[in-house]
Amino acid sequence: MDDQQSSIDAILSSMTRVAVVGVSADPSRPSNEVAAYLLRQDFKVSLVNPRLQNLFGFHCFPDLRSLPEPVEIAVVFRRSDQAGAVVDQAIAIGAKAVWLQEGVVDEAAAARAREAGIHVVMDRCILKEHARRAAVGASSA
Repeated sequence: MDDQQSSIDAILSSMTRVAVVGVSADPSRPSNEVAAYLLRQDFKVSLVNPRLQNLFGFHCFPDLRSLPEPVEIAVVFRRSDQAGAVVDQAIAIGAKAVWLQEGVVDEAAAARAREAGIHVVMDRCILKEHARRAAVGASSA
């Protein structure tokens, strides 16, 4: 099993407090779909977007440092050139994992997170990975 798959397994088997960074109010955007999915799956979701006040009936926060409660996973929907700043915030707040969504890659930021003892997933979709894991679990039951 590779390091990334090991991190995916560790994250999805034990972590439930998630911040979706870069969530969009547009239902056609992947960040909106993923946030809605995570809420339906009973994750405790914090929404992060400095341009939104509320989404799905929940308050939106301007950044990770503004969250009133700790999060375990920072799910990053920002361009690769902006992901490093979010990863640095995740390190600063003591997140246990950073999950850079499909198309988001920042090797330097990933290295900083790993050095801080944080699980890192890059260029993968948390919704797809969670759904795949749930389907495998259902088929083996």
